[in-house]
Amino acid sequence: MFSWLGRIAMACWRPVSQYARMSKDEGDSLGSVDDTLLWCRDLEKHSYGEFSFTVVQANEVIEDHSQVETGSSGTFVGVYDGHGGPEASRFISDHIFLHLMRIARENGTISEDVLRSAFSATEDGFLSLVRRSCGIKPLIASTGSCCLVGIIWKGTLYVANLGDSRAVIGYLGRSKKIIAEQLTEDHNASMDEVRQELRSLHPDDSHIVVMKHGVWRIKGIIQVSRSIGDAYLKRPEFSLDPSFPRFHLPEPIRRPVLRSDPSIYTRVLCPNDKFLIFASDGLWEHLTNQEAVQIVHNNPRAGIARRLLKSALSEAARKREMRYDDLKKFDKGVRRFFHDDVTVVVIFIDHDLMEKKIPGPELSLRGFIDTIGPSNFSILKGIDAVAKSVD
Repeated sequence: MFSWLGRIAMACWRPVSQYARMSKDEGDSLGSVDDTLLWCRDLEKHSYGEFSFTVVQANEVIEDHSQVETGSSGTFVGVYDGHGGPEASRFISDHIFLHLMRIARENGTISEDVLRSAFSATEDGFLSLVRRSCGIKPLIASTGSCCLVGIIWKGTLYVANLGDSRAVIGYLGRSKKIIAEQLTEDHNASMDEVRQELRSLHPDDSHIVVMKHGVWRIKGIIQVSRSIGDAYLKRPEFSLDPSFPRFHLPEPIRRPVLRSDPSIYTRVLCPNDKFLIFASDGLWEHLTNQEAVQIVHNNPRAGIARRLLKSALSEAARKREMRYDDLKKFDKGVRRFFHDDVTVVVIFIDHDLMEKKIPGPELSLRGFIDTIGPSNFSILKGIDAVAKSVD
């Protein structure tokens, strides 16, 4: 039986073929892709194996931006879950990988410090854009984005994160059962440790975290405690006037309320590490880490990101007393009542390829866009040459 919200949304059904971004691999074991707000690349190659990539739109304007970059000795994944609009997530997609490649070339390596510098350069660049634009578009000061980045380079995994998108690794335990390990911290006020951190950083602000409509929010407005953008919560000059009540603060901020320094995790990949799942919080709202890795481990690689997404959306539909087949008939905008934009990237790690050091393709793939181009990973070839001469 449909909920009252479902019955209202039923009235909003309309033809959606104009939004279609279809899979390149229709007719597989998952069936044809008839959710016209869904985009996917079911299986592609990278330097250490294969990957599967999917995105579904729920908002009127998609706020999830994402990319996979593959090179001869590296693989990059970026998931950027925007809020308040698509400007920040789109900016990150256009700039953070280029900053990373430039700074890595300047430093002669990829490291945690290089990742931090790439995040900092991206934040500075977006705040500069806000400064130039806010006179004619003041609400750009309220747009922001979570930012999840992973890079595999020379057998080492680096993961950096702002916000509540999540990276999870599936590895084989001693009993040869697949085990999920979360590699990122959730920077979300729903977490007790995040609220404690905020209170310790703002001891003079009794309203730094507020319970609003049953949800913990920072200043009663936002859930994530770290982001790119959200300039009005970081710099006093970007404070919005009362004509924007949704984003209005009762008093000017005296210090940044949100942070832009990422939490970083480093891991030398070992033979028991089988795959990585990078996804925006729209997936993790409906699937646990262990449920997700079980799905990946127990099913064919082709279309596995789409299978994860379908499992999450089926659960979202079930919570609304619906079927997935009914949910996917709703148009964008209306879909946001049931689930968020969702991005899922599954990276398989084939250790025999890592050991053989077979060069992978140099490709740049953006989520929800059907064009593939060359990747700027090529600028690291000089680093590769130096490293090989040292070896």
